[in-house]
Amino acid sequence: MKLTHVRLLVDNFDECFRFYRDVMGFAVQWGAEGSGYADFRPPRGGGMLALMDRRGMPEALIGLDGREGSAHGDHGMLVFDAADLDSTVGVLKARGAQFVADLTDRPDWGIRTAHLRDPDGNLIELNSPLPREQWADELADEAQRYTATGEEPDARGRTDIGETHTQQ
Repeated sequence: MKLTHVRLLVDNFDECFRFYRDVMGFAVQWGAEGSGYADFRPPRGGGMLALMDRRGMPEALIGLDGREGSAHGDHGMLVFDAADLDSTVGVLKARGAQFVADLTDRPDWGIRTAHLRDPDGNLIELNSPLPREQWADELADEAQRYTATGEEPDARGRTDIGETHTQQ
């Protein structure tokens, strides 16, 4: 598995989006104000930070027993890419991992996911990409928009936000 994101689950998505883009100077890799989900790259590179409107997560975590999985009031999660997600989930179950949401194709997200918690209750997502032909039409259209520039323009129409724009 490879750690790909730290995802913050936020109550004020647009305000947080503007904070990470305009104040922190992170480059938007995916998403926009009002979209409910965004990926950011810090000015000096490194890992990816994702924001997700907290309201979008509970339905993804309907547990295997039918109960809502995010009753913990999650503020974030670790996100790992698994080369062979089905196999990885099988191995982790054999080792005693308890999943709060089993393997699920998510065409609206473009990924297949499974969610579990560590012993302290921290949420962990394991995922692998779905083939593009299985993506929802809206996601495919959005992906086309980001493929053209690599990032969404900031409020001033610039796509090169980063260190040069955060220096005083």
